[in-house]
Amino acid sequence: MALLKEKPISSLTIKEICELADINRSTFYAHFSSQYDLLNAIEEEFIEDMVSTLNQYNFSKAEEALKMTEKILEYIARNSDVCKMLLSENSDIHFQKKGMKITQEFIFKNWITDSQFDQETFEYINIFVVSGSIYVIKNWVENGMDKTPGEMAEIINNFINHGLSNIR
Repeated sequence: MALLKEKPISSLTIKEICELADINRSTFYAHFSSQYDLLNAIEEEFIEDMVSTLNQYNFSKAEEALKMTEKILEYIARNSDVCKMLLSENSDIHFQKKGMKITQEFIFKNWITDSQFDQETFEYINIFVVSGSIYVIKNWVENGMDKTPGEMAEIINNFINHGLSNIR
């Protein structure tokens, strides 16, 4: 993670990783096949932990979306260093795609049954909302989380539910 603060994953070498971690290359290769494999393991651990945290709550009702968004943001705030690195330009886009999939599963799983949209239109709206939310969260983390998770959850949910007319 320290190296990703300095340069992109594509520029990292196994030698650099091993030197910083104070391990030899054979130890590294006993666990990972490449720097991308290591990054994937970090992403998977983060996602597993986040999903485990979110599974502690029952967010099956659409009206609970605000609370769910707040819980996601609280989790991100508690893990801001890892999240900042995983959302940075030096990481790769796969983490953001995984994040989009999880968000779709947790927040939007009930929208399609309550929606007047066909499946294809729903998918486009879903992608727009989720990817926009991820970039808002990325910006929030990069700005030092200048608003509370609750404030950010309100901004995101108000925009999703009411567009610009309800943003203060």
